[in-house]
Parts: sequence; C-alpha cells; structure tokens
Amino acid sequence: MTRKFFGTDGIRGRTNEPPMTAEIAQRVGQAAGAHFLRGDHRHRVVIGKDTRLSGYMMETAMISGFTSVGMDVVMVGPVPTPAVALLTRSMRADLGVMISASHNPYVDNGIKLFGPDGYKLSDEDELEIEKLLEQPPLLVAAAAIGRSKKIEDARGRYIHFAKSTFPEELRLDGLKVVVDCANGAAYEVAPSALWELGADVVSMGVSPNGTNINDRCGSTAPEALQARVVEEGAHIGIALDGDADRLIVVDEQGRIVDGDQLMAMIAANWAERGQLRGGGLVATVMSNLGLERYLKGKGLGLFRTQVGDRYVLEAMRSRGCNVGGEQSGHIILSDYSTTGDGLVAALQILACLVEGRAPASELLHRFDPLPQLLKNVRFGGGAPLETAGVKSAIASAEQRLQGTGRLVIRKSGTEPLIRVMAEGEDEALVEEVVDSICEAVSAA
Repeated sequence: MTRKFFGTDGIRGRTNEPPMTAEIAQRVGQAAGAHFLRGDHRHRVVIGKDTRLSGYMMETAMISGFTSVGMDVVMVGPVPTPAVALLTRSMRADLGVMISASHNPYVDNGIKLFGPDGYKLSDEDELEIEKLLEQPPLLVAAAAIGRSKKIEDARGRYIHFAKSTFPEELRLDGLKVVVDCANGAAYEVAPSALWELGADVVSMGVSPNGTNINDRCGSTAPEALQARVVEEGAHIGIALDGDADRLIVVDEQGRIVDGDQLMAMIAANWAERGQLRGGGLVATVMSNLGLERYLKGKGLGLFRTQVGDRYVLEAMRSRGCNVGGEQSGHIILSDYSTTGDGLVAALQILACLVEGRAPASELLHRFDPLPQLLKNVRFGGGAPLETAGVKSAIASAEQRLQGTGRLVIRKSGTEPLIRVMAEGEDEALVEEVVDSICEAVSAA
C-alpha cells in the first residue's frame, strides 16, 4: 500500500493545507484512536506539542477525534518529543502524540505517534491507520465519548528523568553552558535541568511567541550560538531544535560539532567504561566515512541504515546496540530513551567534558571528516529520480567516485526535495558530482 499521509517521521506539511488541516488532524485522531482501542480498560492518549501557533488548532482537532472514538486525552502542553515518549509509557497510555514539525519553520506542523511502549509506530501500524483514514470513523455511543484534561507537572516529570541520566557522582559546577532552545518545546526544561545540575546557564531562544520557533536559532541555525559562546567565554554551547529531539554542540572556540562527532565521543567513552553494547553504533547512510574509520580504529563497527531515526532505532534493537543516531544530531541512547533526546544526549556530552578535564575543542573533535557536500533540490511533482537524464548523471557520478568516495541520493520524506550527498577524498570532485546531479534533477 502506498503511503498517502505518513512520511519518514510521522505526518508533516504546511498548516491549513493537506495533510496539515484541522479536518485531517481530527481524522488522524479518530483512526489512530480506533486502532489502539484494545481491551476493556479506559483508553488514554497523551498529547504534547511544541510552541508553534498552529499547535492550538491541531491539538483541539485531535482531541475531538480521539474523544469521539472513546479515548480519554491527557494534554501535557509544550514539551520535547522524548517527553511524550516517556510520559506515554510512564502513564500507561495506549498512544502518544507529539504535534510538531521539528526543525521546520512555524508555518509547518506535524503529527508524530508513539505506541504504548513509547516507541514510534511501526510501518505496519502506520499502514493500518492509513487504511482507517479512508473509511468512515468508528464513532462510539454518547455515553462512551472520552474526556480530556491537562496535567501541570509534565515538565517537572521530564526534568527529573533527564537529570537521572546524568552520572550521580558528577556535577556541572563551574561549567558555563550556553543553551539555545530554538524558541521551541525545551524552552523551560533544558535551562532548568542544566541549572539544577550546577551549571552556570546562559539561555537563548527561550521566548516563544508562536511564530519564532527555529527562526535564526536552534540546531539548524547555530550562528548566533557560536558568537554567544565566544562572547560569554563559555565552556560549551548546546543547540536544540524545535521539538528538542536533536542537538548540535559548539565548542569553546565557537566551532560546530555535529552528530557524527558526538556519537563518536559517546561510543568511545561508553566502550571504555564497558557500557557500550552491540559492538559499535548505528547511524544512517549520511554519516561521514571519517566516523566509520574512527570506530574501526577502536575495534568498533558502524552499522548503517536508511535515513530516519526510526530506522536507526529498529537496527539498534535488532543488533542489540545502545548508541545510534544521525549526523544531524538525532542521538538515541536506548539505555535511557526510546527516541532521540537532545537534552539527554547533551548531558552525556557534558559528563564526558567534566570527566575529561580538557576543553571541548580537544574532547569533541574525534576525527577529521572527509569532504562531504549535501544539496537539496526542490521539485514540483512527478518522479525526477526516474528520468533518464537524472539516472545518467547518477551513474556518471558513481563511476567518477569509485574507490575514493560514495554517493547518496534520496527523496525527502517530509518535503518535496531531492537530497544529493557525496563525499570523498577529493573535495573538488565531490562538488562537481553533486552539482551535476542537482542540475539534472532541476532539468527533469
């Protein structure tokens, strides 16, 4: 069955345009609710959101959908995506929902669904929900309609959990940390957790107004954080995205440290402590060859998956690995969480910094990455990757890179984009092959 609504990370799009309309959100609530009505207990769904303006509309519509099929709703307000996963499990809910478009601008929104175990839904569950979306809703009798309520301690619960993942024998006293919360879901919880652990916290992106989420701030726009870290003389900077399931780090010199370097540090540290499982870590096809070579030098493996943190997690579970993630900063530490968690990953990095007693610039840059270039080409419709011109350009690029690099071409699962990535020993060659494929896609 072809997916109509779900992409690589839930459902996402521009608000008030399909599939991000109130009507479809209500239908998703009805379909997902009906799918998870199992047994004769009182059913419950946890709904969280980030800070974008359309969250109110989407939340209200989904509450209408869930209650109409007999589910009670617990609203937890603006919290990180991993908090929804955590609360779904801890509150014994049947389903969790995060209303967020992650790192996208405020005009977009999305719906991420979690099962009762706190994990993102399987392909099979999503396909079943898609089938139900095409059918009339399974409305319950008036007496069985669900209720909704809001709980006020959700953020406190998550802060307590995040702090519990930090080594209890360590403190952040004397460490100056700049944290950029992207005017998003972690605008309260991240600064609070860091401060309570002893850090001297400088906060940025903590004044959400509904439209400034990810606006020149956060993990996808770290320039302001880089400048602030240097200006403040801070030891480290942490940038989260809109729903706080990813992070990018800035060292004390203002240099960016991406997810590959962070995973290398955590994996090496855990391996030394005997905590690393599975013989290595799981990452996607986008992770740099430098990471693979670094891990190999330590007797560890890099197990690659297709792009998407859900696929990383599936591979982690099947291989028995407890560290995985993406170059973009989605880092999954399955000892603590069922999904990517920017704050928890940041706390592991800070623990390494405290233990290492060396500057972030020394500890965080574990390998020299190979030249890598990623460009996005927007397309209007059709299947540009199936055209003869694009196929020919890709074949030529692969031949030119043979033995010295690699090529990854994929269609975005959340936007109408073709993502073209190449890496190799020769930076000029990498740029040439990426440009040649982008030109072919644009002409398709």
